[in-house]
Amino acid sequence: MATRELLKQEVLPGLQLALPFPAMEMDTKNYKIFGIVTNRDLDGSEVVNWLYERCGKSEEAHSIMKEDLAGRKLPSSDFGENAAWWSIMVLAMNLNSAMKQLVLKVHKRMKAIRFSLINLPGRIMEGAHEMMIRITEGHPSFDVLLCARQRIMELAHGSG
Repeated sequence: MATRELLKQEVLPGLQLALPFPAMEMDTKNYKIFGIVTNRDLDGSEVVNWLYERCGKSEEAHSIMKEDLAGRKLPSSDFGENAAWWSIMVLAMNLNSAMKQLVLKVHKRMKAIRFSLINLPGRIMEGAHEMMIRITEGHPSFDVLLCARQRIMELAHGSG
């Protein structure tokens, strides 16, 4: 009984327990109470600023992995197969991010890219040791594809 008495924390003055997270009221405003644990060797205010700068990005990344890249539904009940699936999905996400930043210069989700660039009607033509993709010249994505191709060539030759 003595250990339970020691572990019991008294409610702090002004702390509200009705919300799904701890909150404190000060000057008629509610503030969410949380702690930060880190191994970074920074001053406390710098850690808080770092946290605020990256706030929400991890949740956005998880949403992209689950929704855009099929990370929500794992293929098996076997841990090893699921780990391989997850690794491939993370690799695909990194390649997708690199392609968007370096080549396409867009900040769109995979679904938007799929509908505007990937699912284009066209014809693949082969001949004389060349492969060509023929799409409609007036299509809105035509210029984007030409610029992307040029950037890929620049990256391949090291001038990008």
